[in-house]
Amino acid sequence: MDLTEKYTIRDLYRRLEQKSLDKLEGERLDLGGFVKSNRSMGQVGFLSLNDGSCYTPVQVVYDASNKEIDALRLGCSIKVEGTLHLTPEAKQPFEIKAEKVELIGGVSEDFPLQKKKASFEYLRTIPQWRMKTNTFNAVFRVRSTLAYYIHEYFHSHGFYWIHTPILTANDCEGEGQTFQVYADVKKPSEYFNKDNVHLTVSGQLHVEPFALTYGKVYTFGPTFRAEKSNTTRHAAEFWMIEPEFAFAHLEDDCNLMEDFLKYVVRKTWEDCKDDIAFFQERIDKNLESRLREFIDKPFQRVTYTQALEKLRKAKENGHHFEVEDFSFGLDFGSEHEKYLTEVVYKGPIFLTDYPKEIKAFYMKQNDDGKTVAAVDLLVPMIGELCGGSERECDYDKLLARMNELHMNIPAYQWYLDLRKNGSIPHSGFGLGFERLVMLVTGMQNIRDTLPYPRCYKDMLF
Repeated sequence: MDLTEKYTIRDLYRRLEQKSLDKLEGERLDLGGFVKSNRSMGQVGFLSLNDGSCYTPVQVVYDASNKEIDALRLGCSIKVEGTLHLTPEAKQPFEIKAEKVELIGGVSEDFPLQKKKASFEYLRTIPQWRMKTNTFNAVFRVRSTLAYYIHEYFHSHGFYWIHTPILTANDCEGEGQTFQVYADVKKPSEYFNKDNVHLTVSGQLHVEPFALTYGKVYTFGPTFRAEKSNTTRHAAEFWMIEPEFAFAHLEDDCNLMEDFLKYVVRKTWEDCKDDIAFFQERIDKNLESRLREFIDKPFQRVTYTQALEKLRKAKENGHHFEVEDFSFGLDFGSEHEKYLTEVVYKGPIFLTDYPKEIKAFYMKQNDDGKTVAAVDLLVPMIGELCGGSERECDYDKLLARMNELHMNIPAYQWYLDLRKNGSIPHSGFGLGFERLVMLVTGMQNIRDTLPYPRCYKDMLF
């Protein structure tokens, strides 16, 4: 009978934080994981063991005369049985003195991960291995933790998680490029009896009926965009979080966005302190100060017209932009977002009340006849993090706008009918999950926040 206690490395460090690890002094433990490094000094060898449960590995001390253990290489999967000893005077707070080290899975001579540093570009070519490196081991742990707190926040605030379809006959944006879906290329409409079935770009349209019934709902799932955009911030497959709630106006939408984001960032930082410290040291020297400001300072609220005037004045004062036609209706680019967040307002801003011509058909039309009750959250280093709006709940106004855009009205009649029967004000927003991961980790390319990136001209397997 195996009487050894089962622990993860995270369990041991948690007990260290709680000042209860001393109770395990001399206890026999059983740990499994993969080798991060292996070195020997005379008769003593030191294995660095990681099991993925936290950033910090555990040091395993062994008898270096055992040549089988001494030969273990980076990436080998092993099982260690030994006793725990506190080492407060050493670099590491505790270590495991090995009684037995069992090789579970060895690595070949051509194993792609070696002791030398590898570029992110190279690691993108081996996504099945890169999670074993320090950077990506931390990235995907932070990603998982963020997802946990997203669900926790919404559940604790009375939101219901609704699973909206991946296959759809409607384009939420009313335009744009989508991935078409068909079972037979010669008969594309046969399977679903629809001429235009594609992968969803958003769950918003499908979740709105649930918001009008349950009051507060959200989606969290994969979405797809087929734009041929090969940038560091765009992917063909990504995940979206989209809350939708009833009896809510634009100000309520902004309030929810801010409270929600501050919560999930703060809780993830608390849970992943070592990971964030690693990113601060190796990826972005300003990460922790930027996250602290993100959590502590109120997001500023600016109208599109006010922002446009700031950009005009910047041009007059000699600042050069690639796009400098600051007439009403300009769809701000990344250079404009960067200037507004990093130079003018020096922090996150809610940009509201956009010209209706550059926003989606479903957004509530303001009384001025020119703008809609839309909001984008712009953040330094990231650009647009969230986009949302109050939804148009007036049937006639929504129909008129759809006709202006020459949309296929019969295809959206089910959506229009929501405004006929029991219509109420409601609002919501969409958050690109990978951009949130970029914000929290300081990673500069969206491909490095996705386990298996699917981007324009970039899909390995």
